[in-house]
Amino acid sequence: MSKPVIVSGIQPTGNLHIGNYLGAVKNWVELQNSGKYDLYIFIADLHSLTGLQTAEERRNQIKVTAAELLAAGIDPKKTTFFVQSEVCEHTELGWIFNSLTPIAELERMTQYKDKSSRQQKNINAGLLTYPILQAADILLYRGQMVPIGQDQIQHLELTNDIGRWFNNRYGVYFGEVKPLLTKIPKVMSLLEPTKKMSKSLGAGNVIELADEPEAVEAKLKKAVTATEGGVGAPGVQNLLTLFKEFGPAKIHAKFSEDEKSGTIRYGDLKAALAEAISGTFADFRKKRAELLSDEKKLLKILEKGSDGAGKVAQKTMSEVKKLVGLR
Repeated sequence: MSKPVIVSGIQPTGNLHIGNYLGAVKNWVELQNSGKYDLYIFIADLHSLTGLQTAEERRNQIKVTAAELLAAGIDPKKTTFFVQSEVCEHTELGWIFNSLTPIAELERMTQYKDKSSRQQKNINAGLLTYPILQAADILLYRGQMVPIGQDQIQHLELTNDIGRWFNNRYGVYFGEVKPLLTKIPKVMSLLEPTKKMSKSLGAGNVIELADEPEAVEAKLKKAVTATEGGVGAPGVQNLLTLFKEFGPAKIHAKFSEDEKSGTIRYGDLKAALAEAISGTFADFRKKRAELLSDEKKLLKILEKGSDGAGKVAQKTMSEVKKLVGLR
């Protein structure tokens, strides 16, 4: 029997940080290594066009994101790993879905409202329609499950709606896609711990996987702790959450007890956390550097992944075109 198909992607809009890692990448690697699924993981460069990167920034970041995902554990021998724009069927199926999706359904999407508010000088049509391309990304490979957090349920519901609209008009073809809800640690900004960790808040708010130990230590020294709120302050809880993920369990338990009793030394917590995070990603930093120093090897990996994805995508589009009357 064939394995369930899982599809997911990430935009090349910045270096991976620990929020990305705990929120998505770590889970992808675990799913991949379980051997239970057929995984399609892609770099969503077409989606990134809705932002404000320059062409050179985007071109470079695609390579960096590819190297970082591979260094973090994505294995091209186990996972179909590719760049979205190298498989033209994504946009082809996206246009067919555009012709089925009511505008009202797009206008109610909460992420559209959120992104529009954050880039008011660049509210382009792609921001409105990118959930349709997202549906094409998934259904092109007949995806059955998508690993997501609770905040992405609305987009997956729209994907299933689009599949049903297609089936109702042209005959049953696409199946239902189920959410693979993952328990995602809530990683918050170092400097604004009531907000989700994001590079849009500024470089000092995030710890990148590629940060050298000195940089990690410097960022954590500036991290907000209990300047307000006392016991249970958001900043302290954020650091304890990170220590739970990256540090030894016994030491985490001791810091947690000290925090509750009011005897915690924040400097000690930050120093121990810096050491734990830096140690966790030591191999990552080495592999990343090796991959970025051999661009031919990196591009060859991506090319092979695109070829594999393309074969599946071409079969889907051939069948879809027959159903809609384009051949």
